[in-house]
Amino acid sequence: MNPVPTPFTQDDAATLLIRWLRAPNHGGYGSYGYGIYLPALVRIYLASQGQHQVQETRLKTMMPMLYAAAWDLCRRGILRPGVQEFQGQATADGASGNGYSITPFGRQWLTEAERDDFVPTEPGRFAEMLAPYGDRFGPSFQERAQEAIRCYGAHAYLACCSMCGAAAEAILLATAIAKADTASVLKQYNGPSGRSRVENAILGKVDETCGGNTGATRRS
Repeated sequence: MNPVPTPFTQDDAATLLIRWLRAPNHGGYGSYGYGIYLPALVRIYLASQGQHQVQETRLKTMMPMLYAAAWDLCRRGILRPGVQEFQGQATADGASGNGYSITPFGRQWLTEAERDDFVPTEPGRFAEMLAPYGDRFGPSFQERAQEAIRCYGAHAYLACCSMCGAAAEAILLATAIAKADTASVLKQYNGPSGRSRVENAILGKVDETCGGNTGATRRS
């Protein structure tokens, strides 16, 4: 039996697009005046994967996800539809959604994006990583963590730090609620110095050495 092909997702498309933006390979097809011309890039990619026999079938499967990923990059200001230069070569096919060019911001973003190779910046992939913790830490944690990865993907790093802190706050609340009850924890949290009081309720008697050898305790 032939193995069932893995579905090609928008996250897969985004990963490929960013790779192509850094080093586009249109082969002998050409880019028709665009910075990237999707059908040519996909055909060269499939040929490099040895998928000559199913190239057109795979092309039709991949293109909708690539369109969605390209539009997301347009929305973020990294790509724009159209040719690279005024009165440059253009095609009706390219204008229908197959041809894009990198914006000035996009070029800056790409020079900064190399660090993203080690971080799953696609929200879908990141959500998969967080899924096992969702039930334990609650929907607020998931929502804030997702916002953090969106900020990271936009290279808004201070905003990312803020949302990471908000996600950590959700973990703090979930831990306190697990030790007590929702109503009393939220009442305490919403009161004066609420965060510190909740934190002290959880950590106030935790041994700072983690070994229990000194008897030292965390001070409130």
